[in-house]
Amino acid sequence: MERLTVRLGLALAALAVAGCAPAAPPDPADLIVVNARVFTPDSSPADAVAIRGNRIALVGGRKEVEALAGKATWRMDAGGASLTPGFNDAHVHFLEGSLSLGQVDLLDAETLPAIETKIRGFAAANPAAPWVLGRGWLYGAFPGGLPTRAQLDLLVPDRPAVMNCYDGHTRWLNSKALAAAGITRHTRDPANGVIVRDASGEPTGVLKEAAQALVDHAIPEPTREARLAALRAGIAEAQRFGVTSVLDAGVGAEELDLFDALRTAGQLGVRMSIALQAHPGMAEAEADQLDSLKARHPGLTIGAVKFYADGVIEAHTASMLNPWTNAPGTGLPNYRPDDLTRIVTMLDRRGWQILIHAIGDRGIRMSLDAIEAAQKANPAPARGRRHRLEHIEDVSADDIARFGKLGVIASMQPFHASPNGNVLNVWAVNVGPERAARAWSWKSIYDAGGKLAFGTDWPVVGIDPRPGMHTALTRTTAAGAPPGGFGPAQRLPLRQVLETFTSGSAYAEFADSTKGLIKVGMLADLVIWDRDLFAVPVDLVKDASVVTTVFDGKVVYRREPRAPGSR
Repeated sequence: MERLTVRLGLALAALAVAGCAPAAPPDPADLIVVNARVFTPDSSPADAVAIRGNRIALVGGRKEVEALAGKATWRMDAGGASLTPGFNDAHVHFLEGSLSLGQVDLLDAETLPAIETKIRGFAAANPAAPWVLGRGWLYGAFPGGLPTRAQLDLLVPDRPAVMNCYDGHTRWLNSKALAAAGITRHTRDPANGVIVRDASGEPTGVLKEAAQALVDHAIPEPTREARLAALRAGIAEAQRFGVTSVLDAGVGAEELDLFDALRTAGQLGVRMSIALQAHPGMAEAEADQLDSLKARHPGLTIGAVKFYADGVIEAHTASMLNPWTNAPGTGLPNYRPDDLTRIVTMLDRRGWQILIHAIGDRGIRMSLDAIEAAQKANPAPARGRRHRLEHIEDVSADDIARFGKLGVIASMQPFHASPNGNVLNVWAVNVGPERAARAWSWKSIYDAGGKLAFGTDWPVVGIDPRPGMHTALTRTTAAGAPPGGFGPAQRLPLRQVLETFTSGSAYAEFADSTKGLIKVGMLADLVIWDRDLFAVPVDLVKDASVVTTVFDGKVVYRREPRAPGSR
């Protein structure tokens, strides 16, 4: 009994000593950022953040954060500028955007002379290129809204040339490209596509929607190594603008192999969620193929399937409830409503997230109807549903509240609404004033209970989020036109714009528990700006620059210091 008592006393004494011993100090942070205007999710004040590994370890005051600094900790001073989460672009086409970095860039050429100068200059600078390829032209730059092969022949007379429209739904070919593709007056329009012809029946050099593919077989394919090199350049481009995550909207097997190769090599420097592709008439066997494709790439985040319900308003291929104001017909839907509903229901039953490109009011309604039918037909998956419509350029007033009611995310690209000549002189003219009044109604959808996710649609526009931020904040061009803004009731405050580009987009891909917020335990994807975004007028936010991008806890981009006296 005495031995038991002694042993028990020794054990209790040991426990008491252990309980009184000071706790081991936490591991030091790998990186701390101080003197920042931290964009916290609840607006609570904070001026410093600590990162350990690839996670945020502490958000708070400078003194408590610096207490986590060790000998090897990297200290960064934000100089009073904003510290935001990394941008999560909710809709890109990453390989296409990456390849476009080596082509004629027409995105900022808003007039025909500017387009001509860029194409002519690129062709002269690349005399050995067998084809001259580019993208980004605007419908509004051309009389009548469309270019001709004769115009491109003058710029590139010696070899084939193909210029993709900014929206990716129309191609402009010169005569040599038409000949290489074998497109003549006798070539039939494909299903869901249009070869634009002149009064005599000759192709004008413009291919719409599915007809664009008629030239694909003739264009030289870049090698695998060229594609990988382009993707590396695209990743660097994203990091330069503070983009740390993307949703790639519509990917095939070859792209998955490329992304997996970069991931395996440790070179996939953005978080990538991936949507595969659906098509009209899709059957269960083809859905099995999607499941198999996903299973072959367990290291990639693949959970969504992308549909194209319709085309675009500028080319009269979006699907509308009522006729165009300046052309016959109501657009070019890609699906019959019953077929879209059948396929959406089939994939929803299999647990896929649904993304539907829907631009015209009829395309939007048809897509909402299909999702609603799937929800009624199938039990909800354990993780819930976060189906999405993409673009939503001209929604009917009757359908605005359905986004919130059905839990459908409005994935929109605000820079598409920038009121340049293309939007005001082509887009708005095609739909007329009554429908133009509902152009890109993101605030109306939000106010009615819908969730928003913002992106760029790169390479339709650049991957830089700042132009889209400016449009969402002001509804004007960078020059401030038109006075009062285009649809100014749809303006959003800066906090909401930032949230929609970060945590909103993370929610839209089921990743809101791990990224999109500056919060302890979240992934350390951060952006240090060159100023306090909240301390400048909203029309000057576009002039802010990214100084540093942190991805997965590591600094992946730092702006080079400017030379003395430079601006």
